[in-house]
Amino acid sequence: MSLSHSEDNESSLCSGNSDGDPTRKANDSHKAYPPGALCKKTEFEGGPNEGYLPQVDGGVHAWLFLLAATMLEALVWGYAFSFGVFQDFYSVHEPFKGSRNIAVIGTCAMGIAYLLAPFTIMMMIMIPRLARWISTVGIVIVCVSLVLSSFASSTTQLILAQGVAYGIGACFSYTPSILYMSEWFVKRKGLAFGISLAGSGVSGVIFPPLIQWLLGEYGVQTTLRVSAVILFILAVPFLYWHKPRLPPPMAPSYDRLNLRFLYSRVYNIYQLGNTVEALGFFLPTIYLPTYARSIGASEIVSSLTVTLINLSWVFSSVFMGFLSDRYHCTTCILISTVGTVLAVFFLWGFAINIPVLYVFCVAYGLLAGGYTATWAGVAEEIGRANPAADVSVIYPFMELGRGIGNLASGPLSEALLKADNWQGSAYGVYGSGYGTLVVCTGATALIGGVSIAARQLNWV
Repeated sequence: MSLSHSEDNESSLCSGNSDGDPTRKANDSHKAYPPGALCKKTEFEGGPNEGYLPQVDGGVHAWLFLLAATMLEALVWGYAFSFGVFQDFYSVHEPFKGSRNIAVIGTCAMGIAYLLAPFTIMMMIMIPRLARWISTVGIVIVCVSLVLSSFASSTTQLILAQGVAYGIGACFSYTPSILYMSEWFVKRKGLAFGISLAGSGVSGVIFPPLIQWLLGEYGVQTTLRVSAVILFILAVPFLYWHKPRLPPPMAPSYDRLNLRFLYSRVYNIYQLGNTVEALGFFLPTIYLPTYARSIGASEIVSSLTVTLINLSWVFSSVFMGFLSDRYHCTTCILISTVGTVLAVFFLWGFAINIPVLYVFCVAYGLLAGGYTATWAGVAEEIGRANPAADVSVIYPFMELGRGIGNLASGPLSEALLKADNWQGSAYGVYGSGYGTLVVCTGATALIGGVSIAARQLNWV
């Protein structure tokens, strides 16, 4: 497929800029788009002179893609981030009551969804003709996993269905957005990613009370089956617009799979902070409902802890994405890190009543929730230090690091709860049996800002 009908148009498209700006560096262009994919000689399916490409950074098609990406993000991640409500239910109802591995279900689902992201991206690059259908396959797997979970009679079965299978489906559903976002947005990429990430916050506000109500009225089996139907009905209309801006190449673009950046100092510093931050990031969303119940809150009141975090996350993701288009990524990480550490140690640590706990939830969502919205800027920085790397491949490796931290956080949190020796001997939440979780969350958030110090030392 010829992508231009004039020399001027070709210059515009090859620059990755819809306004024809010929000054954009080739280095920036190849990070934003597949190498050679915008140039006239690249062969695409569909034959020559099939048509022009849609506008970058705006236009109806770009915004429809972003809407579809946000909706799929909202459906698969909003449900996963609401697992704290399920955990609260499983922990007090048979046949799962008393199981010490319930937390593994949620961390497994989210961890696998993050962990498989780079491999999904590489599969899409190596088999471009199948890439368009990955999201559809993912939604089907997600819905089937929820139905299978409804028949589970043991925690192990829940881990396999609601954990492993759901994580695989979630990864397939949303990961194509990473590859396609760099085709649709260049100057506004950070904002676009932030808006997409905010989708999970919106659904995180809606899903917890809905799930709580369904669990109370109809039980876990009906809730899981109804959830599968709702997810399928809501997702299908948006799958059509969840597509690339560029037509698929006729052959795999193996040159995009240059992974030498994995050995660079810049990548490993950012990845260290990212992975360690993930160790503690999810602990509040998993344990706050249970902690709220331990201080006398009802099921509805306790579920609002997750809702408040997710609602705050919406604003945090969009704002941090907006900032990442304008400031160095470590500046954004600094805001998130300092705010999160203070909120965890001084708000959650002394949240002995529901009002203070709610204040912490809002603060945590606003501050910690924006950390992932810095990834677009982080990927660009790693790409600048590694010119042969493709930012669309770098980004999912940040998700891989988050997945490692997330998977490790499940067993770690269980071990911390068992080893808590502060109960009854310290003030506030520190002496409630959850003190070690507070310290772990705060400490990992602090280490998550290691790139800030590294920049001061000119290491990044």
